[in-house]
Amino acid sequence: MDEVIQHLAASPGVNLKVRVEIEAEAVHGFSEFQVRTISENSNALKFDQAGFEEQH
Repeated sequence: MDEVIQHLAASPGVNLKVRVEIEAEAVHGFSEFQVRTISENSNALKFDQAGFEEQH
């Protein structure tokens, strides 16, 4: 990915945005510890959106 971004960013006057989407599913869900840790890290990294959905 760096090789692509590097060449795009080298263009004069470029407006470059990189977006990453992370999606994970766990058969038995995630522990409270995992949810808390991931949520805290997401906040520290200033993610625009982060959250967990309950599976029924």
